[in-house]
Amino acid sequence: MTPPSHDASVRSVPDQPISTPPDPVARRKRRLRIARNVAIGVVGTLFAIWLILFITKGRFLKGPVEGIASSLTEREVAVKGDFQLYFAPFKIKFLAEGLTVSNPDWATRPYLFTAERVDTRIAPLALLLGNWRFYWLDLTDGAVDLEWNAKRTANTWTFDSSGDAKPLELPTIDRAVLRDTTVRYRDPVLQLLTDLDFASVKSNDAKIGEAVRFTGDGTLRATPFTLKGALLTPDATVQRGQNKLELQARAANNVIDIAGTLPSLADIEGVPLSTKARGRNAAELLSIIGVIIPRTRIYKLTATLVKRDREYRFTGLKGTFGASDIAGKFTVDMAGDRVHMDADLATKTLDIIDVSPFIGYNPDVVAARGVQAAAAESGAAPARLLPNASLRAEGLRAFDADVRYTAARLRSDSIPISDISVTVDLDDGMLKLSPLALTMARGKLTSDIAIDWRRRPARTRYDIRLAATPMARLLSGFGVAEAGTTGTVKGRIQLTGDGDALHDSLATASGRMAFVIPKGTFWTRNVQLAELDFGTFVQKMFEDKLKQPVQINCGLVAFTVRGGAAAADPILIDTTKNVITGRGGFSFATEQMNMAFRADGKKFSLVSGQSPVQIGGYFSAAKLNVISPELLGRAGAGLGLAVLAAPPAALLAFVDVGDAKSAACGPVLQGATAAGQRTTKGKARDDVGNGKSAKTGQKDDKKFLGIF
Repeated sequence: MTPPSHDASVRSVPDQPISTPPDPVARRKRRLRIARNVAIGVVGTLFAIWLILFITKGRFLKGPVEGIASSLTEREVAVKGDFQLYFAPFKIKFLAEGLTVSNPDWATRPYLFTAERVDTRIAPLALLLGNWRFYWLDLTDGAVDLEWNAKRTANTWTFDSSGDAKPLELPTIDRAVLRDTTVRYRDPVLQLLTDLDFASVKSNDAKIGEAVRFTGDGTLRATPFTLKGALLTPDATVQRGQNKLELQARAANNVIDIAGTLPSLADIEGVPLSTKARGRNAAELLSIIGVIIPRTRIYKLTATLVKRDREYRFTGLKGTFGASDIAGKFTVDMAGDRVHMDADLATKTLDIIDVSPFIGYNPDVVAARGVQAAAAESGAAPARLLPNASLRAEGLRAFDADVRYTAARLRSDSIPISDISVTVDLDDGMLKLSPLALTMARGKLTSDIAIDWRRRPARTRYDIRLAATPMARLLSGFGVAEAGTTGTVKGRIQLTGDGDALHDSLATASGRMAFVIPKGTFWTRNVQLAELDFGTFVQKMFEDKLKQPVQINCGLVAFTVRGGAAAADPILIDTTKNVITGRGGFSFATEQMNMAFRADGKKFSLVSGQSPVQIGGYFSAAKLNVISPELLGRAGAGLGLAVLAAPPAALLAFVDVGDAKSAACGPVLQGATAAGQRTTKGKARDDVGNGKSAKTGQKDDKKFLGIF
């Protein structure tokens, strides 16, 4: 068998055309030809546009540019005079005469920006990237109006329909000439309005060389002010670099200097600024921002100011007011409905004259002519001491405050006072000084004082507590020697009165005042003179025992106050040899005193006046009368006996049989009223009055004297 042929096993395939692959070179040439044609077209178009703009100066674009700018900014943008916009050759040339950019409807001025003439060159590439860079700016009669709306949620320079206010940013300027440029700034929340006039500015290659100076004026919370300042590094400013600023403002007899380095001209947020202030009265300075304090003497202060939104924080505060020093920090927050002040302040030495304004005196008058003259200037009647000056109640409802203040020492000629501390809380007209504490003659005095300025007139509640205090140190300024005096005194004053001045408040006050003297000793000279016991006094003088201490068993000096009139309730001091009682009282309204003190001996005394020592006159001029009518009557009786009998008989009129009833010290030390006082035998006393002029119940007295 013959094998099959190889050719026979191959199937026949019909003939097909063979395709030629595309030529890569030809394809590349075709693409380059297309790109070239497009490039030529683009360049030609751009050149045509450039040529048309260059020849026509782009004046035909005035209408479209006004329309586009107005649409983008949602403001009316208009050019009254010549308009040019073209490439010269690669920088954008822009010129406009009579350019105006309108403000939003809520603004108080119609235009955000106006200029008689603007001529500038703008960097195109920076503009495409969203930045503004001016190679050249020539501005004539430019006026900028910067305003916030009533709620400070929008401003005139933010072109944003969403209403989100943005900070002011300045463009980069390489060369500039500015003539007669003004800037107006208005913030209704801060109640600030200012107008600034800048001196002519010339710069080359982003270098100005000299400081750019400006002046201005305005009002802050209805207080007019003037200011002047300078940009000390304008070369950095025009390039959006750090700028050194100096500013001085004058307002209400105060001078404020501010200096610092700003990241840009319009940005002071979070920037530490060195601040100095000086003037005749710090109250005038703080009243500008709505904070009311009593007037001060001449002051000088330095601090570092940092602004964050509507909060102004002053740290590192140091300075003086009057003859006192002060240091600390404080913050003024204007974000709420009312200004809020928070402060921590401290004084090393507080002069007593600088305290006088806080109770209504003019410190300058006190320093020059004394307290009585200052009281008279405040409206007080002649011979009065309590001032009639009133704080402005409406001002105390315009701001809130939380202040913590300490003073290490009070400079005073009479009473040694130190370690003063007070916390001040002011909330919508409710003023609390609680606690107000100080050390007086080694004794602690603590007070809680509340003044409700929401009432008209204001109502004041006084609660003053004196812990056990050495009498020798307390009265050392009044001639009492410490040697031989170991007695102490403690007490409490609770009063409530109505009035905007200290005098009016006390003149209408009601309440109770009580000072307890526990067992101790007192220098004989003072006690025996008060007793007017000539026999004992002369005897001790000849025996050289004048300074021998007198033992005090217990004592109470208390008054019930009604309608500003204080009545003794009671005055009772029990010593080893005498019982001293007192009657009468005084008036806060008239400041008159009419009190009588009488001493009855427990033992026989040959020569004793047994007559009251009277204290009268005014707070400002007390009168001590030891030759009372009772004493004169007894002297007359003695004279009659001498005529009828013999001169020694005259002494009988001055004999004290020593029948004084010793006091039970329990009610005395509890501060009980006259009705609650007892003898050591438990009998009610009939020699200390009955409190008819001003009664209080014993039940309330125990509560009142709960500190004892």
